[in-house]
Amino acid sequence: MSDAVQPTAAEVRAAADALKEALDRHLAAIERRAAAPEAEIEAADAAVFAAFNEMAAAGEVYDELLYDVYDEVTPFEVPASEGATYEGPEDPEVLSVFLRRDYTVAEPQRVIAQAERVAELDPEDAEAPEPAAEAPAGRSVRAAIGVLFGEYDPDEIASRHEEFGLAEGDATLWVTAQPEPAEPGEWLASPFDAVDPERVICRFDISDAFDDDDLDAVDEVPRWLGS
Repeated sequence: MSDAVQPTAAEVRAAADALKEALDRHLAAIERRAAAPEAEIEAADAAVFAAFNEMAAAGEVYDELLYDVYDEVTPFEVPASEGATYEGPEDPEVLSVFLRRDYTVAEPQRVIAQAERVAELDPEDAEAPEPAAEAPAGRSVRAAIGVLFGEYDPDEIASRHEEFGLAEGDATLWVTAQPEPAEPGEWLASPFDAVDPERVICRFDISDAFDDDDLDAVDEVPRWLGS
């Protein structure tokens, strides 16, 4: 048994009060920036960023104590900035959107069956490149996935993933500002290598890590990076 002193309910309450105060300071800093003259905007931005970091730290302390004492979690997560603040233009004209969605193949036979339905509609486009012995009706899971993702756009697969035999995992979408439009085909060889943390305007995460039994389906948690 650990000799470490366990936190108390009083400490949880104190952390909650500290978080409330940090929230108030953050909002007050934002309100001051909104009313600040142009000459004071830079200082007001710095105050908002400092208040954001204080709020993030207070939220982390509260979340940890809440879990240690009550085995409960908060329905949100404030991201660590890791030292990167937004350094892009205030009025971006070019955006890049980076999207990742994870799935597990929960029902391989369903994946194959859905691909076979597509093949029945358009057999020439849905021919499997692998030998028939590898899966029923001449289709492997790999080939079936290629058929489904070739037929349906990613948003439709996301909304119908259970129908396609897939189980949804974590997902994230990053919106970044770019200095200028890319030339046609310029980044296709390595499309995900150009994420500059200092140009991330915002990100939206979906994860079971954010689930809370006391909330109604909180699926999407926006994470605003920078001030």
